[in-house]
Amino acid sequence: MESSSVPGLASTLALIENWPVPTAAAAVVRADGTLAGSHGPTSRRFPLASVTKPLAAYAVLVAYEEGAIDLDEPAGPEGSTVRHLLAHTSGLAFDENRVMAAPGTRRIYSNTGFEALGDHVAKATDIPFAEYLHQAVLEPLGMASTTLEGSPAKDGVSTVDDLVRFAAEVQAPRLLDARTVLDAMTVTYPGLTGILPGYGHQKPNDWGLGFEIRDSKSPHWTGATSSPRTFGHFGQAGTFLWVDPDARAACVALTDRPFGAWAVEAWPPFTDAVLAGLRGL
Repeated sequence: MESSSVPGLASTLALIENWPVPTAAAAVVRADGTLAGSHGPTSRRFPLASVTKPLAAYAVLVAYEEGAIDLDEPAGPEGSTVRHLLAHTSGLAFDENRVMAAPGTRRIYSNTGFEALGDHVAKATDIPFAEYLHQAVLEPLGMASTTLEGSPAKDGVSTVDDLVRFAAEVQAPRLLDARTVLDAMTVTYPGLTGILPGYGHQKPNDWGLGFEIRDSKSPHWTGATSSPRTFGHFGQAGTFLWVDPDARAACVALTDRPFGAWAVEAWPPFTDAVLAGLRGL
């Protein structure tokens, strides 16, 4: 990947050295695909936890564009569709196969829903979902160090170098039609309330198709200066990936310490510093 560093951004990314974690790596990639800066062991593999979900969602959207599935076909619990599962509105509980609400009525963040998505795509394509993800997303993007080692909700392992490739793809799609990616980063079933894990009840709790959307959420894991259009995901493994369309850039950070109070305190000012660096402030 071509590198074109932003003056001052190197010192900003080095702020991860102050995080109370054993190891951290981070990078920023612009919308044109150039690497704006990186810091730390960017080739080291880290467990992603829920940062796995955007990768899985992208594979589901490839299956949709290939005609293997339709976003509005039944999937998951009765009355639910692929779209409901992607947007965490199927009604399935967080981590068990139990229906807690009618589809489309509440935003219930659900690992079980993403596991149902993986099963649905595997059945439709006759390819195990981990292999489908590899063929549809990882291999075409050159993400050779990324694997799915279990649940499509939380068992991905990757590197900053690989996720930068994914973040570049999301900003300038080659594997998907740009209109499909726009749908993925647009609020699906607007106005629904729900709990953002680690941050409590959010009203509204907006999501697109596999990506969380910042909007006006507070508190939030991105920065105070992040645009409302910012979308992405964080993981309980102490990981995050955000894309800010207004800043025309994305940031990836991976650590080996589970998400907790340290991340709630460290991530927003770090993101604000990155955005200020991109603006040349």
